[in-house]
Amino acid sequence: MTRAWNFSAGPAALPLEVLQQAREELTDWHGIGAGIMEVSHRGKAFTGVIETAEADLRELLAIPENYKALFLQGGQTLQFAQVPMNLSAGGSADYLVTGAWSQKAYEEAARIGGARLVATTENNGKFLRLPDFANLPFDREAAYFHLCTNETIHGVEVHEDSETKLFEAISAVAPGVPLVADMSSHILSRPLDVRRYGLISAGAQKNIGPSGLTLVIIREDLLGRAAAGVPTLLDYRNQADHGSMRNTPSTFAIYIAGLVFKWLKARGGLAAIAALGREKARRLYAAIDGSGGFYKNPVDPACRSTMNVPFTLPDAGLEALFVKESEAAGFIGLKGHKSVGGIRASLYNAVPMEAVEALLRFMEDFRAARG
Repeated sequence: MTRAWNFSAGPAALPLEVLQQAREELTDWHGIGAGIMEVSHRGKAFTGVIETAEADLRELLAIPENYKALFLQGGQTLQFAQVPMNLSAGGSADYLVTGAWSQKAYEEAARIGGARLVATTENNGKFLRLPDFANLPFDREAAYFHLCTNETIHGVEVHEDSETKLFEAISAVAPGVPLVADMSSHILSRPLDVRRYGLISAGAQKNIGPSGLTLVIIREDLLGRAAAGVPTLLDYRNQADHGSMRNTPSTFAIYIAGLVFKWLKARGGLAAIAALGREKARRLYAAIDGSGGFYKNPVDPACRSTMNVPFTLPDAGLEALFVKESEAAGFIGLKGHKSVGGIRASLYNAVPMEAVEALLRFMEDFRAARG
């Protein structure tokens, strides 16, 4: 069987080596006579899997000892509600909107309690840039400050230099206000200073593993702040006290995530992965910018996403033809999100350079024939 060149935004490509290992272990994990998804989550086999996965994750991200790493369920969208349920404590939280997902997070928090819109970069329905962090009106009494560090749909990313500017700005104006970040679509794509954040959350189906698993990294002093009446399973303290197993966790997804963590370590860790990711993105953006206007990406180059590259063609008819012909040529996942249209190539860790090179050849041939 020939595998497609997979540029899907999520659920997304998984490393071939991980899939092959999972296939080999599917019916008999390490000689126990059953697959890991078939045995008790409290038995020795699975507890070893989740403990190893957490240890490898902590190593990859250099997670400090005073942070809990939780393997939860419900997807990142549930975190839009779970975060204010646990951290607002009846007060107000600050939200920055730089794309569709931070907009959804803000709207959900507003339904639950106090949520203040610090700034939005929306312009005529588009999100193309980051704000000037130094001039944001932070509330020094806010329960937390929330942002999405990589907007999957619009392709806007908070890179390391911008992250430093944000951290310095909020530390100067509102010291002590925890940073809360949705990192779903670029976590594990580069080294990260976890200490800058009070809470990091991420749906697994981009760079971690299959859908159904949600990662939450939370500083211990933020546990135990859940509002009265918050359901047991939605209380971070409760989940932390039970080692992410207050109920049956997503055992198979955690197993696959653990294999992905080992795959990342075997490739030199996040510094090596980041270097490859930057090169993949550089080549694709160079092809877009060098196409004479046939392909266009309108996002401010300073905050273009390394993971999610949206672009347009001269008209919708050509975009539809691009998708059709790309699928016939062995590509999948290139159709843009329904809310914005166009084309989108997601360059997650498991997308090899060979896939990007194949896409660049297809784009050049398509432009030569239709430009």
